[in-house]
Amino acid sequence: MSGRRVRIYGRVQGVFFRGWTKDKALVLGVRGWVRNRHDGSVELVASGEEKAVEALVAACRTDPPAAQVERVEVEVVDRDEAIAGFKVTATA
Repeated sequence: MSGRRVRIYGRVQGVFFRGWTKDKALVLGVRGWVRNRHDGSVELVASGEEKAVEALVAACRTDPPAAQVERVEVEVVDRDEAIAGFKVTATA
């Protein structure tokens, strides 16, 4: 089991980034959540099989097409608690 906390910076709000992330996570079998941040970034917490989590993080660097990702920060986190499914949460 692998866990990542990811912050994505650039033009990532108002371009369906959170919805795209949820769809991609569900296809990959990744659990967790995604939310906008008040500073204009998007925050993602993902848990699942190492390859699936890494595939989601890699996709966040280039997708969705309307986004313009400038920087991605990734932190390895312990995700032992049960996270059911994948959800879009409120802005923080």
